[in-house]
Amino acid sequence: MALEMKVPSPGESITEVEIAEWLVQDGDYVEKDQAIAEVDSDKATLELPAEASGIITLKAEEGDAVAVGDVVCLIDTDAAKPKGGTVPKTTPAESKKEEKTPIPETTKETYASGTASPAAKKILSEKDIETNSIKGTGKDGRITKSDAINAVPSMGTPTSGGSRGTERKKLSMLRRKVAERLVSVKNETAMLTTFNEVNMQPIFNLRTEHKEAFKSKHGVNLGFMSFFTLACVRALKMYPAVNAMIDGDYMITNDFQDISIAVSGPKGLMVPVIRNAENLSFRGVESEVKRLALRARDGQITVDEMTGGTFTITNGGVFGSMLSTPIINPPQSAILGMHNIVERPMAVKGEVVIQPIMYVALSYDHRIIDGKESVGFLVAVKEALENPEELLMDSNLKKSLEL
Repeated sequence: MALEMKVPSPGESITEVEIAEWLVQDGDYVEKDQAIAEVDSDKATLELPAEASGIITLKAEEGDAVAVGDVVCLIDTDAAKPKGGTVPKTTPAESKKEEKTPIPETTKETYASGTASPAAKKILSEKDIETNSIKGTGKDGRITKSDAINAVPSMGTPTSGGSRGTERKKLSMLRRKVAERLVSVKNETAMLTTFNEVNMQPIFNLRTEHKEAFKSKHGVNLGFMSFFTLACVRALKMYPAVNAMIDGDYMITNDFQDISIAVSGPKGLMVPVIRNAENLSFRGVESEVKRLALRARDGQITVDEMTGGTFTITNGGVFGSMLSTPIINPPQSAILGMHNIVERPMAVKGEVVIQPIMYVALSYDHRIIDGKESVGFLVAVKEALENPEELLMDSNLKKSLEL
């Protein structure tokens, strides 16, 4: 019996996915629940498991966009498992034929050689490419529309003799969706960024003194993300407009703080959500950050884990960024950018001392967040980070760290 495998729905709003990579070949024997493909939606990359054991016949190619519910492969469940787990796709005789190197035909030069079709001529004209610089693949050497589409403008005459190869690769569905969202944010929001600096010495002191005991008891590191997350939770309660979002002529406010954290995954930037961060302790935040980061790294993050979020924190400092203007994660209205920590001279109580300083940036939608609220929010974050024991731990360090 041939079982039809259809594309399952990865999420409520997703109607189409793209075959990112087949993990098996046509004619392979697959086991039930074995991962047979990776599919990209506009929110995440997910694995497609085999629904039964048998010999697989692929019905879609890598890069194909397929609708949810479409058949992507057939599995012959009556087929016996062969030795080695695969079925040979060619006979020995066919294999020998395939090994022969075909002799290329010499293209005969004719009056048509180098002549572009009307469609190809228009495309080459738009690209400002001369027809005599293109080798046609059509009949008698004609330049086809496909030749024109794939033609790359000259980057000048090479003088070094080095490699000048190029590669044309389609962006993944996830990357295309990210690009679309980023452009829409720039075009559809009144985005503005405000900056400040944070003296990280108090946090350095706390971590130096307690990080070993914290890790020993809880199994996670006492990192910077818990301090920043809880500082943002505090500031969001003080300035609720920063935790709101705009919907047409309405502003939607939230009485909870779901903090999105930007993490780097194998398919690019992922933004999983820490739900109800206002209810979490330092240990709770660090455990959730670790769990979500590992799932993103291993490609196991789900659409649900990245949906929602009322505010985002992104850390360009892990890559060495000193300062940036982060782009809002829609439909949210603000995002905090962390950066690298550098020792700099700073005035402390009338004296110049060397301190570990981080620049922080808050990008916000000026349509619903005014300058007073945005600056006040960032100052509140700065104050909490520079005085964490009093403002984030209620002057009870051991209880807050659960030591």
